[in-house]
Amino acid sequence: MDRSYAVEIIYRGIFQKTLAKHISRGLVLAAAKEGKTGISFGRYGDSPERNGIPAKNFAIIAPDEVTLEESMAQYEPKQVDVTVVVDDTLCKGVESWAWYGLQPVNRLLGPGGKLVVTSMLGFDDLLKMIHAKDVPYELAIVRGIPSFSGLWVFKDDHTDVRILGTIARLVPEMLSLAAIEAAIRDEWKDELKVTSARKAYSRVETTVVPPGVGNPEQPYAFTLPGWREMPEGIAIRNIPMGGAITDPVTGQVGGYRAAVNPYFKKFTTRTMRPVIDFEKCIKCTLCWLQCPDSCFDVTPDGLYDVRMESCCGCGVCEAVCPIEHCITMVNESAFTDNRSQWEMWKADREGYRAWVAEKISARPERAHGFRLRGLYQEQIKALAAVGLAPGGEEKVGREDTTEASAGGA
Repeated sequence: MDRSYAVEIIYRGIFQKTLAKHISRGLVLAAAKEGKTGISFGRYGDSPERNGIPAKNFAIIAPDEVTLEESMAQYEPKQVDVTVVVDDTLCKGVESWAWYGLQPVNRLLGPGGKLVVTSMLGFDDLLKMIHAKDVPYELAIVRGIPSFSGLWVFKDDHTDVRILGTIARLVPEMLSLAAIEAAIRDEWKDELKVTSARKAYSRVETTVVPPGVGNPEQPYAFTLPGWREMPEGIAIRNIPMGGAITDPVTGQVGGYRAAVNPYFKKFTTRTMRPVIDFEKCIKCTLCWLQCPDSCFDVTPDGLYDVRMESCCGCGVCEAVCPIEHCITMVNESAFTDNRSQWEMWKADREGYRAWVAEKISARPERAHGFRLRGLYQEQIKALAAVGLAPGGEEKVGREDTTEASAGGA
């Protein structure tokens, strides 16, 4: 090893904060076991870190202190060797609060870099979300349900050490599996976690992604105004009032769509999205009233259409809706765009009914801890049964779903 290596960990703010910290810290501890040095640090788009918002940790591993200090001259690396994505829905892009536009998850990867994703999806499904690059890179899947562990609570499902074992397999010149195992023994004093890292090392699935393969969409971006463009005496223009909506089929004009900040989207926060059955809607207004982000538009026919670029997927609309299956939260990975569901329904009602039925029937749940209590433990048992979670085919013990203290252990 004659140069420094940079690893970027993209995670859901607060939900996966402790998980990301374990991964970046584990890399540095393993470096010490090999006579190298390193540093790990976090970078948020806002402060304090917020629920579900995309956030990043970094780890830099170097052969000596001078090389490390040289690498640290850049606070955020402009190019990384490994990007870890611990929630596969983040593959749609990253936009943290107070940041500037949507950025692809593979944006910092250099030629031949490694993109590691925790997912139960296949390569083709992930590449529908991941933006295409102009250089080749390697995509690796760590099989498992993205490890959401509940608000401020870390449940130890071994995702951290399985990713560490995977990195040792993908970039052996940076860290060896022996160093990873030694660091795990010292830090966690748990031989089962060592076994999990070793299994991940041998089981990781990889494919080389050629240039131009992936989501062809241009990521959302904008140009910041310079001082010549800033109106005198005004720092930031206010958001204008909203207006009526035009029915794409009848031409009827009515309802109301609130105007929003055109430079800031929220959908990268989302792990699930609401699917609306307009034929069950009783127009009670509760979703519109209770949505914390005011992302429901009132349509000319008195229905409520969720504006997908503004929806953060909190699930409040589903919780307050009095009609069963009128609003259903579905895994975000089941969608490839942010189309208006009301416009889809207006254009083809029969086709929309089939679309809703398909999305709802195939929805894998997401466990955020606060939403469906106990679900995550059930999912871990299912994974263990097929040997993908710690415990393998054996009975899942308490250590497999350990709930550490608030903020993580």
